[in-house]
Amino acid sequence: MAKHGVHLGAVQETLLIPLYGRAVENRKPDPALRDPRAEELVRAIDYDFSPFDELPSLVGTVLRTSLFDRWVAEFLTAHPTGTVVEIGTGLNTRFERVDNGRAHWFDLDLPDAIELRRAFFTDTPRRTMIDASVTEESWTRTVTEAGGPYFFSAEAVLPFLDEAEVRHVIGLIAGRFPGSLLALDTAGPGFITAQDTHDALSKVVARMRWSCPGPAVLAEWQPGAQVLASHTLSGLPRPMFDALPVAYRNMLTELAVQRLPQVEEYRLSLLRLPDSPHTTSR
Repeated sequence: MAKHGVHLGAVQETLLIPLYGRAVENRKPDPALRDPRAEELVRAIDYDFSPFDELPSLVGTVLRTSLFDRWVAEFLTAHPTGTVVEIGTGLNTRFERVDNGRAHWFDLDLPDAIELRRAFFTDTPRRTMIDASVTEESWTRTVTEAGGPYFFSAEAVLPFLDEAEVRHVIGLIAGRFPGSLLALDTAGPGFITAQDTHDALSKVVARMRWSCPGPAVLAEWQPGAQVLASHTLSGLPRPMFDALPVAYRNMLTELAVQRLPQVEEYRLSLLRLPDSPHTTSR
């Protein structure tokens, strides 16, 4: 069976790293996350994944995805008919892992990424793909039609924009969807500076551009926003940590002691945006 070719821009190519991470994880006898669909996708794509073999950061992508899964699942428990928007969806399969059979779901990404995605996924009455940049306003009209409450997941997306673009995106979401939840990752200045030596990013062309010291900055951009949770990979929520395989718990305990800048400066955060729109996002 012929494999599907990959024709992606530099930033979009990074979507293949977490995909491969989930596929590799799924092969393990005691995984942190199960994702058989990721294995199927890796087998179906004509791409050399070998440069990512045995990279420690693959585990990091799996843990990040697992935490975002938990946040989305908690949202859907509280709001079973709510709407989830995957910003920069790539080939993410969160819908397959946590969908409750009632939620509305939007997979948003740039046209080349959505073109690749359409080779493996199809729209349904509850799940829709949107080919647009998150910086555009057009996609918000489609999402608004589904009704809230809303959960926006921006996993491994916003750090690849510059600060002005991130401010615009957060302001856009806050203005169109007040009171919504936003899950995102941020990278501190030390992480940004050391990208060329990062085990995975050094294998691709794209580089992160937005340096953020912490989620409190985002709350300053949007007065009234609340930081509901913020974690490093070495400081995951206790229930999640306790559910991990023993080998992972040992590894993360050691990382917490070492306090490596590339670990401590990379944060996964959950925000509640203001209940009323705030116009100052510059």
